Amino acid sequence: MVKIIFLGHAGFLIEGSKRIVIDPFLTGNSTAKHKPEDINADLIMVSHGHGDHFGDTLSIAKQSGGTVVSVHELAVFCSSKGVDAHGMHIGGSHIFDGVKIKLTPAWHGSGYGEKSPLEYLGTPCGFVFNLDGQTIYHSGDTGLFGDMELIGRLNKIDIAMIPIGDNYTMGPEDALEAVKMLKPGLVIPMHYNTFPLIEQDPYKFKLDVEKDTKSKVAVMNPGESLEI
Repeated sequence: MVKIIFLGHAGFLIEGSKRIVIDPFLTGNSTAKHKPEDINADLIMVSHGHGDHFGDTLSIAKQSGGTVVSVHELAVFCSSKGVDAHGMHIGGSHIFDGVKIKLTPAWHGSGYGEKSPLEYLGTPCGFVFNLDGQTIYHSGDTGLFGDMELIGRLNKIDIAMIPIGDNYTMGPEDALEAVKMLKPGLVIPMHYNTFPLIEQDPYKFKLDVEKDTKSKVAVMNPGESLEI
C-alpha cells in the first residue's frame, strides 16, 4: 500500500517503503498547503527545469539527503549545487534500492531561470516507476502523443498523473484521449487551477473519463491524500 499526497500543481509526495517527491513546487505556489521544510524524501523526481516543477528541489534534497532523479543535464545542474543527483535519459531505467524508475518522453520545454536566456536543463520527461507493488505514471508536462499507447501497453499502470490545464500542456479533451491509450486503473488530474490561464473543471473531466473508459478518476485538492 502506498499513500499519495497531492502537493498542488504537478507535485506529489508518495509514501511507502520509500518516500518519493515529484516536482515539488511549494514556495510561490499559492495553492500549496505544505512548506519545503515539511518534506523529506529518499528520491526527488524532477520532470523538467521550469520553476513550477523544479521548485524546491534543491532545498528538499539538502535537508533530506535524498537523491534527485532526472535527465542527465538537470542532474548535472543539481550536482553542481551540492546535492546528490542521478542522471538518466528517455527510455532508460534504473533501480534505486528496490524502486525501478524509467524515464518516458514528454513534449514540452525545460528552460531554467527567470531571465532570458534561460538555462538549458535537458529534455523534459515523465516517469514510470514501481513502488510496493504499484505501477505509477507521472507524465510530467506534456501534450498528447501517440506513444502513450505504447507506455500503456508495456506497463499495467495502476495510477496515472496527467495534466489537464491546457495552454502549456494537454487540455481535458486530449487528456481523455491519453487515458484511453494508457488504460490506468486510476487517474489523478494535475497541472490545473494553479493560476487563471490553466483553469479547468476537473469534475467534468472525471465524468467524461468514467463515462468513456474503465478508468476511475480521483480529484485531489492540495494537501489531500489517498491510500492505494
